[in-house]
Amino acid sequence: MATKKVTPAAAKEPVKKTTEKPAAAKTAKTTKTTAAKPAITEEDIRKKAEEIYQARVAAGTEGTPEGDWIAAEKALNVGRKK
Repeated sequence: MATKKVTPAAAKEPVKKTTEKPAAAKTAKTTKTTAAKPAITEEDIRKKAEEIYQARVAAGTEGTPEGDWIAAEKALNVGRKK
């Protein structure tokens, strides 16, 4: 019976068995796309400003329509600049 000579490098490395999937079994990578957020319209700002106005009047706080408009723009734009 013949014996197989083993080199020191081969003796240290364990044999790794790999199984390859057939080409048909590989799946294509898909990228996740996020839908664009709809633009804020003047009508959206107008409605939000009206809500702010109603809340301000109910609370008895002084203010201006311009201030309500600016507050509405800020409220609608929160978290959109990412």
